[in-house]
Amino acid sequence: MHETGSFRNARREDVPLILQFIRELADYEHMLDEVVADEALLETWIFDQRKAEVIFALEEGEAVGFALFFHNFSTFLGRAGLYLEDLYVRPAYRGKGYGKGLLKRLAAIAVERGCGRLEWSCLNWNRPSIDFYLSLGAVPMSDWTVYRVTGETLTKLAK
Repeated sequence: MHETGSFRNARREDVPLILQFIRELADYEHMLDEVVADEALLETWIFDQRKAEVIFALEEGEAVGFALFFHNFSTFLGRAGLYLEDLYVRPAYRGKGYGKGLLKRLAAIAVERGCGRLEWSCLNWNRPSIDFYLSLGAVPMSDWTVYRVTGETLTKLAK
């Protein structure tokens, strides 16, 4: 793979491929049973409501990895950032620079858009990914804990 890599933005007709990558990532993370997303939901939220974006890493025109991201906002920085929700490279293509290429592309997008930061979460057990992120100069936010409200708890809180 070339240092810059070959990437393309997802198109509406890529929704089945996006879902396939999400399911492969969830399987890798031992969380496949938690995936409730379907093609209709992804099409609505990514392409109709434009709440997330997807880029693919390509090898000879074939998508071998993907990144799904969206804007967040830092009040301290007074500007938007990019939040990387999913980064996944198919096992047969790992170690060839596609993960780094996707992160470099996201960093370039963040810089082009004037964003103040690029951030993501990583499962604590995923040592290969942690080591990879550290090698790129990423810093773990050890003073912060992610909190989440979903499902019935979210509905109850909203009342």
